[in-house]
Amino acid sequence: MRKVIFERSSKGIENSFLPDINVDIEDYIDKELLSEGKIGLPEVGEQDIVRHYINLSKLNFSVDNGMYPLGSCTMKYNPKINEEIAAYREFADIHPYFPIDDVQGMMEILYKSQEYFKDISGLSAVTLLPSAGAHGELAGNFIIAKYFKDKGENRTKMLIPDSAHGTNPASAFMAGFTSITIHSDKNGDIDIDDLKANLDNNVAGIMMTQPNTLGIFDSHFTEIANLIHSVGGIVYMDGANMNAMLCHVQPGKIGADIMHFNLHKTFSTPHGMGGPGSGPVAVVDFLSDYLPIPVVERNNGNYYFNYDLKNTIGSIKEGYGNVGVVVKSLVYMMALGREGLKEATDIAVLNANYIKESLKDYYHLEYPGLCKHECVFDNSYQKENGIKTLDIAKRLLDYGFHAPTIYFPLIVHEAMMIEPTETESKETLDNFIEVMKKIAREAKENPEILKNAPNNTPVRRLDNVAAARHPILKWEKEGNTEV
Repeated sequence: MRKVIFERSSKGIENSFLPDINVDIEDYIDKELLSEGKIGLPEVGEQDIVRHYINLSKLNFSVDNGMYPLGSCTMKYNPKINEEIAAYREFADIHPYFPIDDVQGMMEILYKSQEYFKDISGLSAVTLLPSAGAHGELAGNFIIAKYFKDKGENRTKMLIPDSAHGTNPASAFMAGFTSITIHSDKNGDIDIDDLKANLDNNVAGIMMTQPNTLGIFDSHFTEIANLIHSVGGIVYMDGANMNAMLCHVQPGKIGADIMHFNLHKTFSTPHGMGGPGSGPVAVVDFLSDYLPIPVVERNNGNYYFNYDLKNTIGSIKEGYGNVGVVVKSLVYMMALGREGLKEATDIAVLNANYIKESLKDYYHLEYPGLCKHECVFDNSYQKENGIKTLDIAKRLLDYGFHAPTIYFPLIVHEAMMIEPTETESKETLDNFIEVMKKIAREAKENPEILKNAPNNTPVRRLDNVAAARHPILKWEKEGNTEV
């Protein structure tokens, strides 16, 4: 059984030997700020500390040691060259408040990134400030809210399809809108009749995820955009799934007015805890003055921050966003070029359809048509043996694969959303497919092994209900506390 670091502690063991500084610490620090008594640190030798944390690191699962088929999250490989270049001291050591004349190189990187995202989106202006996709959504909704306020229109409704990303309703709500759900049709597209029934002059806009969370490219996108525009609304495209359409479709050319990019999903920067993140926002020309400040502009070969946008929503982040992430994404775009980015999309779509076609006889497909970057199965073929989607996901861990996204999107009961990305080899995909087929056979022949899975991981299946209702947030032993 694994021990926490306090359980490895032995009284009297030291791991550092520093000379006495012969200084009264109270001469430098207010006595009221000093703790009294021992602080309860573990007493462990350096070698044992190193072994402890190295062994813990081997328990982690990451995209560097296995396939991570999280649908909707796009856990693609992060090229190490991105990290190396972003870590150059010429980038990493720049302070946000350095004089602009002294950081023209970094300003050029930011400007060039803006121009690339403008070209990819087909829109007129870009901000790199948002710290993540959801932050970009919020900025976009703030822009929509201020746009209508400036027009003297009190529009309160934001239309959100039931196939959209889960953060969309929250972003709309935080900007003061009421979310109105628009249902999907039998093909997984937006139900046009339901959309029309909810259209009126109180609609501020629609937030569409394209392709949606079913992995389906909504074939009615331009028609939907025209309907929204007919009542004066704004079309917001959640660009989290741009990995499925990169350099094939410019959202601005098919009716989008605002969109955000998730650099961790589309442009190979680390995801989540590997962050920080970045969620650039692109807008159509008539909304360019509403972007948060500052934006990077160029005049006579010199780059500068423009804070003078007439209708700006103001500042949403100090400095100019998470520039280290932007550097990594620019490395990726410049390394691949337009044709390389198109090819990445081609392979991502091919891989997703390869998995879909290979597993469609083993797992049920609620929407069996052509998918884009991800496909969504459910447990309909396995439930007669008492097998839930959670059981299938847990069993995958026994075979060395991370589980896919499960129970989302909500419009597919017991969903399994699988996204292979373009960075997984055919050999890896074939291994994953064979394991999924084996699990499907186990569900019929030996369902108990799935119900008890995972069976050979360092941590066995947890009691989710107990963990939610009675979480243990600290460890205590003999007066020592680890939070």
